[in-house]
Amino acid sequence: MHSHRLKLEDNELATLAPYALFSRLSRGRLHNESEPRYRTAFQRDRDRIVHSAAFRLLEYKTQVFVNDAGDYYRTRLTHTLEVAQIGRTLARALGANEDLVEAICLAHDLGHPPFGHAGEDALNQLMSDHGGFNHNHQSYRVVTQLERRYPRWSGLNLTFETLEGIAKHETAYDRSAFRAISEESGPGLEAQIANVADELAYNAHDLDDGLQSGLIHLSQLQVLDIWRRVVERVKWDQGDLDDVSRHNIIRELVGQLVDDVLFESERRIEDLAPRDSQDIQDHPQPVVSHSDEQQALNAALKDFLFHNMYRHFRIVRMQTRAEHIIQALFDSYIGEPRQLPDSYRAKLDSEPKRRVVADYIASLTDRSALREFRQLFDPVSRP
Repeated sequence: MHSHRLKLEDNELATLAPYALFSRLSRGRLHNESEPRYRTAFQRDRDRIVHSAAFRLLEYKTQVFVNDAGDYYRTRLTHTLEVAQIGRTLARALGANEDLVEAICLAHDLGHPPFGHAGEDALNQLMSDHGGFNHNHQSYRVVTQLERRYPRWSGLNLTFETLEGIAKHETAYDRSAFRAISEESGPGLEAQIANVADELAYNAHDLDDGLQSGLIHLSQLQVLDIWRRVVERVKWDQGDLDDVSRHNIIRELVGQLVDDVLFESERRIEDLAPRDSQDIQDHPQPVVSHSDEQQALNAALKDFLFHNMYRHFRIVRMQTRAEHIIQALFDSYIGEPRQLPDSYRAKLDSEPKRRVVADYIASLTDRSALREFRQLFDPVSRP
């Protein structure tokens, strides 16, 4: 028998935990639409995100290594897919709405500019007196305003639950400009899962890329308890770290991190005994989390990556080049906005010039930003 939407919604009610967010109980969309016959509301959200232009552009945006550094290293797209994969595993085990978790994970980096955090920092500095720039906030702008795929509205017209999960991907920044997003309550179970999956993925996989690139050497890792534990678990002989051994170690590391999240989250949920999703959102502390011990191990790993990888001279050179390119493009477009594409120039009458320029630069990939830079400043390059 075919799974019509009503049957899929019944399956959610029958199989998910009572504190999950159910698609049948969605608060709907800003613009009213009839829901499809064979997909739930959250499944439609996921599909709209995957088919968006911003999602496709993630393929050529930096995670750590700029796009021209090599073919192996993770991009913003592969990172996003890894986050979604981990998020779905956590959601399935915790009785959360897997489709909603996947939608939030797939959308969480749509607003990332080119050149990773170097590009974000540069744009934030350039916009410091004009509202700043934050890739989480920008992801929300992408799905509510900047994507143009429908004749009757801007954005993707996602459900309020997906929008709230995107807006609350990081709870520390200002959400006051987000429509229909409650500031009084925290993120729901599904948004919390996306938050943890994101951090879990980039810690483990940035370590993998650091080893693959040679920026991190085995001798440096011996100071990390988390490394010594995972090596002991896989019974690696501490010889040469070939590709198979490295994959095996990173896979075991991800498995240990996932296991810890599930064990600790199940304990917290049992202690809270939430009756519905609102109980989780009203709780002052997240219920999806690593244990205290694992958080300390993770913090040591993050600190190690910061000093030994993100501050490695090769990465700093890439970041400095990226900041120079972003600065030059921004100044050039501000000085002469007629250089912007027609679709962005059309916004100058209704939106601040600096925000329009920031939106355009954030939409660029690494390689398109490099191409724009060459066309604007290389005298032998054709415009």
